[in-house]
Amino acid sequence: MISKNRWLGATAVVAMSTLAQPALAQVQSFNIPAQDVTGAVRLFARQGGVQILIAGSVGGGRRINAVSGKMPVDEALQRMLAHTGLAARSTGPGRYVIVSEERPAQTSQAEPDTVEVPADIVVTGFRASQREAVAEKRAADNVIETLHANDVGKLPDQNVAEAIKRLPGLSVANDQGEGRYAIVRGIDPSLLNVTLNGQTLPAPEPAGRQVKLDDLPSAMIQSVAVTKSLLASQDANAIAGEVAIRTRTGFDSVKPFFLDARAAQGWYSLNHKVPYELDATLGGRFGAREQFGAVVSVNYSERPIQSENYQGSTAFNAAGVPDGNGLREYNLTRKRLGVVGNFDWHASETVKLYLRSSYSKFEDHETRDQNRTAITSFGTTLKGTGTILVRRRNENDNTKSVTLGGEFGAVAGGTLEASGNWTRAEKKDPLRSEFTFTTAKGALTLNYDPSTYPYTLAPTTAAFANPSLFTYSKVNFDQRSTYEELWQGRFDYSHDLAIGDGSTLKLGGKYLSREKVNDQNKTNYKTGSAKWTLANPVGYPGDSDFYDGMFGFGTRINYDAAKAYFDANPNAVAIDKSGTISDTLANDFAVKEKIAAGYVMATLQFGGLTVVPGVRVEHTEDDVQAKLVNAASTLTDGYNSFGHTSYTDVFPGVNAKFALARNLLLRGAVTTSIGRPNYANLAPYVVVDTSDPAVAAISLGNPGLKPYRAVNYDAALEFYPAPGSILSAGFFHKQIDNPIYSNTSRRTNVTAANVTYATANVTSLLNADSEQVTGVEGNVQVQFTFLPGALSGFGVSANFTHVWGHANAGAIRAGDVPLAYQSKNVGNAQIFFEKYGLSARVAFNYRSSYLDTIATTAAADQYTDGNGQLDLHLSYQVTPQFTLFGDAINLTDAPWRRYIGTRNQLVERERYGTQLRGGVQIHF
Repeated sequence: MISKNRWLGATAVVAMSTLAQPALAQVQSFNIPAQDVTGAVRLFARQGGVQILIAGSVGGGRRINAVSGKMPVDEALQRMLAHTGLAARSTGPGRYVIVSEERPAQTSQAEPDTVEVPADIVVTGFRASQREAVAEKRAADNVIETLHANDVGKLPDQNVAEAIKRLPGLSVANDQGEGRYAIVRGIDPSLLNVTLNGQTLPAPEPAGRQVKLDDLPSAMIQSVAVTKSLLASQDANAIAGEVAIRTRTGFDSVKPFFLDARAAQGWYSLNHKVPYELDATLGGRFGAREQFGAVVSVNYSERPIQSENYQGSTAFNAAGVPDGNGLREYNLTRKRLGVVGNFDWHASETVKLYLRSSYSKFEDHETRDQNRTAITSFGTTLKGTGTILVRRRNENDNTKSVTLGGEFGAVAGGTLEASGNWTRAEKKDPLRSEFTFTTAKGALTLNYDPSTYPYTLAPTTAAFANPSLFTYSKVNFDQRSTYEELWQGRFDYSHDLAIGDGSTLKLGGKYLSREKVNDQNKTNYKTGSAKWTLANPVGYPGDSDFYDGMFGFGTRINYDAAKAYFDANPNAVAIDKSGTISDTLANDFAVKEKIAAGYVMATLQFGGLTVVPGVRVEHTEDDVQAKLVNAASTLTDGYNSFGHTSYTDVFPGVNAKFALARNLLLRGAVTTSIGRPNYANLAPYVVVDTSDPAVAAISLGNPGLKPYRAVNYDAALEFYPAPGSILSAGFFHKQIDNPIYSNTSRRTNVTAANVTYATANVTSLLNADSEQVTGVEGNVQVQFTFLPGALSGFGVSANFTHVWGHANAGAIRAGDVPLAYQSKNVGNAQIFFEKYGLSARVAFNYRSSYLDTIATTAAADQYTDGNGQLDLHLSYQVTPQFTLFGDAINLTDAPWRRYIGTRNQLVERERYGTQLRGGVQIHF
């Protein structure tokens, strides 16, 4: 015998949040199709405004009855569970537990505070979150993938990008070994819409629309849903899909009050330094009727990261000899702070108000040391130049978001939700600076050895250990500031339709006003009248062990000493006026974008068939400003180049699903979407470089760029053999018009910045013809709860996506052009175990190579190579409130690698080592 509270804490929790203060006799509107117990309970809890537990695995393999119409909660529960062998027992106002009718349980408030624990009750965590995700996918009317925090409010990885890369069809673009941008089905992440609590998130970086998901600590997040086929109620700016992030509320927990906390410390194998992380979440419901909910969550982490980058070459001679190489070592400290404050007030049975607020801060302070050789002569003896560099980069990002909204029932017979949001993302780089010292041109004699991997190209003497050979060449000091500020409001209204089995009509609108501003101030210095070498108190011999001793790292530059010498010796440097003006003005721009949208859609249900037709209309206006750069420009120039564009688009679409059998669903969708150009591409900048008097070099922005427009086709067959299990196969195709490319061409009589040039190489942005993306997806997830004993704790999860596609871009080059970010193969495999308080997971993630830089010929295209990473997680629940855990991340030291044309032509290879992490978490 154990206490009731402890039994509830150890019970498999599958019920969802309370969305209204329950009044059990009050008539509610229900629309729940016949389905498995897990999915039905989730829908019932939301529609009825109650909390429900499922005792252990009693719901496994059972199917509930459809419930439709307006009726009291108790009556709806009775109808839903009739003849299923299950019953609902009340555990308090608005709270139920579903048990087997053959196993009575003492659950009413009048009974003693102890119950007999049914034998099939299991402690849940990772498996429960998987069950919840599968139930949500099954219940959805469109094609989605979901990821839920486990019962202690934690996602399985360190940031949101790392977590969602394990979903079918998803991969990530990395930075310093950590996932940063989500790539869905190989589509450019700038074409992916990211929302937080239903509101569009801004991008802190200057050039693109892609949202950095590594800014968001995973501990802040309750769930993530990735939409692959859009509904009319979702923003159309989502050719790649939508990532919807939701933070935790006080009504997401069964218990009225909860406290979750975690502390972790780690170890990096490369630098032997110790990262750490702390987070805590406190929340619950209060008030006489528990009508108020509040959650405050705080997360902080600090990671001292080292990576070793071998820099190859982007050019090779006819004999396959590279034109140089380099050794780059990164040492940085990456800090994250995340704060969430969510508040709810269920003022009545029909009025629910909420406030969602969040703050995330990301700091990345980095020093990069580099030794580099460049071949200047490919004769019998290789001659080259040596360069030593140090870069100091400080990056500070933060995103603030506040949303105020409410849900209102009984509005003209329907339900209205309205919300308003303010969000601001800022990126301030107070310092981006690099000192460069070089030898005389061709001063080094080099040996090339292709038998090593990576190849060896090194001086015949220890030249990089002799600082007197290296003379100051240049330095820059760069400060950047970017912000994106959004004001947005939306409303959604739904009403029952007297058609079929509980059909509904939904309509709504959204208005978004965006301001994006980028300001760069960069000062460049070249050599001065006085000679400055590394023999001055600037160079120093650092740790020479590189790539486990395979290469020797030579002299390094002490950045602080170099800066002090620079300040004290003005004759050693001279300002590069033209470069300073060009770099300072060329990247400045301001964009004001306004989007007004409206939609209408219907959810039509006829037995096992659900059809969701809809149409969305969006009107877009862009006003952009930039600066002209030519020989007459000065640092004080303001915005002097302007552009305006506006367009209206109609987005029809339909999603459908059909229950072929009890646990077998067929899905299909035809939808339309848009991808607006990146901000920097829209800026009407003009940059003219006349350093070559014969041929000017001109770079142009293009405010007249058309947006991407796409028609998307999706089909899937899904089989749900048991709760938490799924076998599915899917097909998708995207036809995308107006893709945007950069193109360089030789032109005559070109006028730029009010000056005409006889001959110029002009680099501009243009819309190409079209792109096509086609793929197939497979997904298997099984929890072996039907097996006896310890075997019932095992489960497997695997998914695989194969994609193919190309672009028709005759203005770039003839023939089929490969697509950027398009990994042909993406897959995940996991084996997990959860029983007797022990949880273990071995996970492998893989993606094949993808194009990252397109050239005029296929031989010059640059690719990010394939990557496979193996991770391990272990935890043990000492008590229901106390858990020990450990992680091993990147056990195989999988590198990040780039190549040009073919894999043997290495551009760079970066390694990060393995990270070990262990800690404790508490859950009350």
